[in-house]
Amino acid sequence: MNHLFWWTKQLVILFVSGFFLYRGVRVLIGCYGLDDPFSFIMYFFSSSLLILVSASIMLYPVFKIYGRLTGGGRTARSTFEKEDP
Repeated sequence: MNHLFWWTKQLVILFVSGFFLYRGVRVLIGCYGLDDPFSFIMYFFSSSLLILVSASIMLYPVFKIYGRLTGGGRTARSTFEKEDP
């Protein structure tokens, strides 16, 4: 059950941050149609921040899933085991 919860949590974080990344790109594209320069600046910087934050949050599950699928770079032997002389 814990394994299923871990995957569900990672995929939810990935999809929610992907949704906000999509919304940020759509707002960025839409701000170029504004006539008021002040509104353009406000929408431009807010959408840039939304894109930056959601892309950063999207990297967390990507690295966690990659680490789980590749085994985290660990070998079959634990690093805490001492080799026989």
